[in-house]
Amino acid sequence: MKIVFTGGGTGGHFYPIIAVAQALRDEIKKEKLLEPQLFFLAPDEYNKGALYNNSITFKKIQAGKIRRNAGTGILNFFDLFRTGIGLVKSLWLMFMIYPDVVFSKGGYGAFPVVFAARILRIPVIIHESDSVPGKVNEWSGKFAKRIAISYPDAAKFFPREKVAWTGNPIRDEIQLKVAEGGYEFLGLDTETQSILILGGSQGAQKINNIILDILPQLLKKYQVIHQTGAANFDEITKTAAFLTQDDERMQARYKPFPYFNDIAMRMSAGVADVVITRAGSALFEIANWEIPAIVIPITESNGNHQRKNAYAFARAGAGVVIEENNLEETVLLQEIDRILGSELVQEELKKGSGVFRKNDAAESIAEVLLEEIIKHES
Repeated sequence: MKIVFTGGGTGGHFYPIIAVAQALRDEIKKEKLLEPQLFFLAPDEYNKGALYNNSITFKKIQAGKIRRNAGTGILNFFDLFRTGIGLVKSLWLMFMIYPDVVFSKGGYGAFPVVFAARILRIPVIIHESDSVPGKVNEWSGKFAKRIAISYPDAAKFFPREKVAWTGNPIRDEIQLKVAEGGYEFLGLDTETQSILILGGSQGAQKINNIILDILPQLLKKYQVIHQTGAANFDEITKTAAFLTQDDERMQARYKPFPYFNDIAMRMSAGVADVVITRAGSALFEIANWEIPAIVIPITESNGNHQRKNAYAFARAGAGVVIEENNLEETVLLQEIDRILGSELVQEELKKGSGVFRKNDAAESIAEVLLEEIIKHES
């Protein structure tokens, strides 16, 4: 029993793959089947520890992006060669492995693998995390056996008979937030409300900038746990230190992180009273934790998917949306105060989380994968 996973570029592609792999192993144990061989084919490992812990073998391939920004023609030219090399290597690897099924999360890194699977007539199952699919998943959907989606709005982009609304897979390590010990772990005060800022592994520059602009006002009333992104960490911590240099209490209330490991993420979620976030796959984790959220979508994203994701989240009642062109100091401060100043508002947003989330996404996809594997082997 062999399964190839693919998807490339971001944690939004990678971590749902880990969640599905975990659910698949559980399903195989439950059915008392032979231990599967799991492979991850992508341009990079993303998180070597997560692959190792889940017994997933990594095979590196080349893949190129198609950029639409002005002045990127030369980069696209060289990436065509990377993609060509990736197609050849993917064909060879896929022929050598010859998996029973391929599970693709899309993204530029998935294209060579899915292309190879189509040539070799290996069944493909895909999952789309956004309300508007990326180019690779939109193309893959034309021949994929089954298509799982996180947002019902994405169904219209695919053949209706293949689509299942599953929600977004969340891996075991961060399913549950941890309140007990979180304040001690983070060095925070149990009597002061906490704001958690999630900018993704790369950070969110516009969110980082406005948080620094209002940091003294925030720290007078609240505690701030800030995921800055690794590239921004040094600059932000220096700026925050300058802004709080005359107030030890403010310094103690600000906790910056370049990124969160699983323990820090669960602890931070456990103490957070509100989250400020982009509109990526983190929305499903936030809904799972039932934390009120302020969502600031990226203005220009593929198919405007971040705005659509954000408003789907808001329609469910799980959070509020502030668009980037409305992102002013007073607007963000007022929204934070409105939520944290009312237990009724917080409870309503927590109820909305239950409307938005679907708890069994990884299990549902794992069951479909196993069905396809059994069908392919018989």
